[in-house]
Amino acid sequence: MGSGYLILAGAIMLFSWLVSSRLKSKFEHYSQLHLQNNMSGAEIAQKMLSDNGIYDVRVISTEGQLTDHYNPVDKTVNLSESVYNQRNAAAAAVAAHECGHAVQHAVGYEWLTMRSKLVPFVNVASSYMQWILLAGILMLKTFPGLLLIGIILFAATTLFSIVTLPVEYDASNRALAWLKNKNMLNPAEYAGAEDSLKWAARTYVVAALGSIATLLYYLSIYLGGNRRN
Repeated sequence: MGSGYLILAGAIMLFSWLVSSRLKSKFEHYSQLHLQNNMSGAEIAQKMLSDNGIYDVRVISTEGQLTDHYNPVDKTVNLSESVYNQRNAAAAAVAAHECGHAVQHAVGYEWLTMRSKLVPFVNVASSYMQWILLAGILMLKTFPGLLLIGIILFAATTLFSIVTLPVEYDASNRALAWLKNKNMLNPAEYAGAEDSLKWAARTYVVAALGSIATLLYYLSIYLGGNRRN
């Protein structure tokens, strides 16, 4: 599987680069599409929360770019500075998407609950798995069980990336439904928000595919080592 994996990994890396580049260009383009209602990302987020009866979640600004996220622990919608302050279709899309996660949390969306339960284990797995995998490959002939432990840890991160897919798609669907039903955007602005979120979701698909391919690669090494032994 070695050469086959390298070809597959190369293809996934290329696809990931293309998607990321396309996403960046899309957001830059729609960042120029000023909202007719003149609402900032922060105002969009606050209104979506209140329209969904959520009053215990704070909307705050966070430093950096692409740092937007919802934190279920302290119930905060964290928007990057540009999204928080800007008044364009891209900012509206991101703000509404992150509030989509807050709505998921409020209604007990099962996939978000599952992902949240995986977080502690994935954090531990991510800290040690690369070292364990490397040591497991080097010691495959003498201690094959070590590589198996690394594979199990990596499988947890792969499961996390797979579970993330419905969470992200559902958050975008909730965001777009709210933007449309509440007439928050005009048709051109809505099309821009929809296109932005579509490309953002594809980055998670690429990440999941890459994780699955890498997991299969490590598994093939383990199985091949067992056959030789």
